Amino acid sequence: MYRLEYQLDQETLHDALPEDVSAALTDALAVACNDPLGATRPYGVDDKAIRMAYTDQAFAVVMLGHEVRTIYVLEIIFLG
Repeated sequence: MYRLEYQLDQETLHDALPEDVSAALTDALAVACNDPLGATRPYGVDDKAIRMAYTDQAFAVVMLGHEVRTIYVLEIIFLG
């Protein structure tokens, strides 16, 4: 299992999302912590490091730190 770490103000942004959107993104990130490559999509070139955890209304750009077993949330995008 990977641990989750937010970069800069992304945790605050996640908390500011509408409740249902925030809950869905939380679920997507939790699944990604158990299966980082299977539960995320490539973001650009599939380098197995920069990926997206996604829902219907939001996604998080994440960096997978395989050696330290950490998922870093780099940016959260709310699609509205």
